[in-house]
Amino acid sequence: MILVDNAKMNHFPSNVKLLSTQRFTEGGKSTNNFENFNLALHVNDNSNRVLENRKILKNLYNLPSKPLWINQVHSSKCVDAASIVSIIEADASFTSEAGVVCAIMTADCLPVFVSKKDGSMVGIAHAGWRGLISGVIENLIKSFNSDGDNLLVHLGPAISKRYFEVGEEVRNLYLAKNSNFERSFTIKNNKSFLDLYDAAKVILEGFQIKSISGGDRCTYRDSSDFFSYRRDGINSGRMAHLIWMIRD
Repeated sequence: MILVDNAKMNHFPSNVKLLSTQRFTEGGKSTNNFENFNLALHVNDNSNRVLENRKILKNLYNLPSKPLWINQVHSSKCVDAASIVSIIEADASFTSEAGVVCAIMTADCLPVFVSKKDGSMVGIAHAGWRGLISGVIENLIKSFNSDGDNLLVHLGPAISKRYFEVGEEVRNLYLAKNSNFERSFTIKNNKSFLDLYDAAKVILEGFQIKSISGGDRCTYRDSSDFFSYRRDGINSGRMAHLIWMIRD
């Protein structure tokens, strides 16, 4: 089954659709560790099966066009999805054109869905700890050229703080950028654990964005629902996260 997050989230406009896939869906073709709905071609899954899964994704939700995938490199780069003619390196995309499907893939990193309240523009960011510290969320928000009061955000499934141990050097990088990130870390037995959800909120609140939903799932813990790179290693599949505006 695919988990759909749509207009119910933060009262997203009715013309805005968003979804996060789960690791299993009816008809999924992937097998073994990738069972059964891996959507990534860059992992060790059979490419023909992945392409079949992508067809299922498009047909199952009657997507208005093929998702515009990007080559994610944990950067801060944000691009206009409508300008993508071949896969380029980026970690966020946006569009103001109906029917254009912005897409990212994750297996622990945080998907950040954004929409204008009037439904005239949408976007999504792939925010792991590197992308988050490098500014990928900020660049996506800035692309909207809008006050925070006019934006809605939903945080999709990611690894939770309990399972996301990071090195002290990572914590120091965050605190050097913004002391408010202190609240996003828990120290236990001399180990640092990062709350990606809260770190994203620190950034979003800096833009005066108050309408933020989600942040209550864990890809590591919920093995029946989600792929997790930290749990499963290099043989982990990837979920897809899509956002688009429907045509009138």
